[in-house]
Amino acid sequence: MTVTGGVWRNWGRTEAVKPVRVEQPASIAAVQRAVVGAEKAGLRIKAVGAGHSFSGIAVAEGVHLDLYALRGIRSVDTARLRVTLGGGTFLHELPGLLKPFGLAMQNLGDIDRQTISGAISTGTHGTGRRFGGISTQVVGALLVVGDGSLLTVSETENAELLPAVALGLGALGILVEVTLQCVPAFVLHAVEAAEPLDAVLGAVEARADAVDHFEFYWFPHTRTALTKTNSRMPGHTPRRPLTPWRRFVDDDLVSNQLFRVTCAAGTMVPSIIPHINKAAEKLTGTREFSDHSARVFATRRTVRFVEMEYAVPARDVPTVLREIDELIESRGWRISFPIEVRFAAADGLWLSTASGRQTGYIAVHRYYRDDPAEYFRAVEEIMMAHGGRPHWGKMNTRDAESLRPVYEHFDEFVAVRDRLDPDRRFANAYLDRVLGR
Repeated sequence: MTVTGGVWRNWGRTEAVKPVRVEQPASIAAVQRAVVGAEKAGLRIKAVGAGHSFSGIAVAEGVHLDLYALRGIRSVDTARLRVTLGGGTFLHELPGLLKPFGLAMQNLGDIDRQTISGAISTGTHGTGRRFGGISTQVVGALLVVGDGSLLTVSETENAELLPAVALGLGALGILVEVTLQCVPAFVLHAVEAAEPLDAVLGAVEARADAVDHFEFYWFPHTRTALTKTNSRMPGHTPRRPLTPWRRFVDDDLVSNQLFRVTCAAGTMVPSIIPHINKAAEKLTGTREFSDHSARVFATRRTVRFVEMEYAVPARDVPTVLREIDELIESRGWRISFPIEVRFAAADGLWLSTASGRQTGYIAVHRYYRDDPAEYFRAVEEIMMAHGGRPHWGKMNTRDAESLRPVYEHFDEFVAVRDRLDPDRRFANAYLDRVLGR
C-alpha cells in the first residue's frame, strides 16, 4: 500500500481514501485509547494491514489504525506448538520468527505480504484438500471491541465466539494478538509441470486428493494447465532448492519482468494476447525442487493486478472452468492473466468461504491498467449459479441479501457483531454492503 499526500491506496489501486486521521499505536492500551477516541469524535475506525485486499474491506474513512508497532512473538507454548503474535506481524516475517522453535505454519497462501490479522480477517488461504485456510489455524485472539475494552477468545474463554472471531472481516474489533496452532517445521517437495488442460480437468478431484497440495494455472486462449504439486516431508529431509540463478530467471525475469512487459503490450494491442499466452506455455517448463515450506508456498509478485476469487464446491471446478472458457471466447475478450485454481478442506468457521464443504477456489485477474468490470461481473454470475462465495478480500459485487443464503451461520455472525460492535464503530461502506448495517 502507499500513502501519498494523506491519501491511502491499496496495492491493487482499486481503493483510495483520505482518512480523517492516521494513528500508529505502540501498545495495546494505545489501541484502546484510539477506539475510545474515535467514539468520542463520532468516527469509524479500521485497522489497516498491508493493503493487499482488492475489495474495500480495509478502507478507513475515519481513523486509519496502523498496527506496525504491534509485531513479533508475544509468547510460545512449545508443548502445544502454539505461538501468540502481535496483530501487525507480517506473514513474510513468520518463517524467521518460528525457526528458532522448530515450528512452521501448517499452510500458507502464495503471497506473504499481508499482516497476520489482515490475512485471517479476509479469509486468506493456500491450497490442499486436507488443509484449511490460515484462519483455521487460529486457536485464540485478543481484540479491542467497540467500547474500547479487551476481549479474550480461546478454547477455554469465550470459546463460543471463536468460529466468528477467527474470520471476523475486521467487523468485530481490532485484533491486537493472535494465537496460532503451528506444526513442526517441514520441507516441501515441489513438482511443477505443463499438462493438457482437458486431462487435468478430467481428473482434478483425484489429483487434489492424491497429494498434500495441488493447484494449477490456466492462461485463457490456450489448452495447457501449469500444475503445481507439493508434498510434505519431515524437516530434517535434505533439501534441493532452486539455484539462485534458476530462481532469478524463472521467478523474477520471466514471471515478473517479462510478464510486466507483455501485460503492458497486451493493454495497448489486445489482439496479440492469445499469441503471448501461447508463448508463455512454451516458456514454462517442468522443474522439481525441495525447500523449507514457506519458500515453496510463497512467491514474489511484482506485476500489479486486480483480482476476483470465488469458492465453489470442489466437484464443480471443471464445469465452472469450462463455462468461463466458453464465456471468454464467446465475448471475444483477450485476457492476459492466468486463471488460478486451488483447493481447501471444509471447516467450521462461520464466514469461511470453505465453511461446511470441500472447496475449490477459482481466481480471475486483470492487469491493473485494464478495466476488469465486464469480465469480473460475467464470471461472478457463473460463480453465483454454482453457490459461489466471494473471497472477502477480493473484488465482488455481493450484498448481505445475496450472501445470507450461502452461509448457514450468517445471522449468528451478525448477532455477535451486534454484541461486540453495536454502534458499528469498525464498519465501512464495504462491510455495510456485505453484512448489512
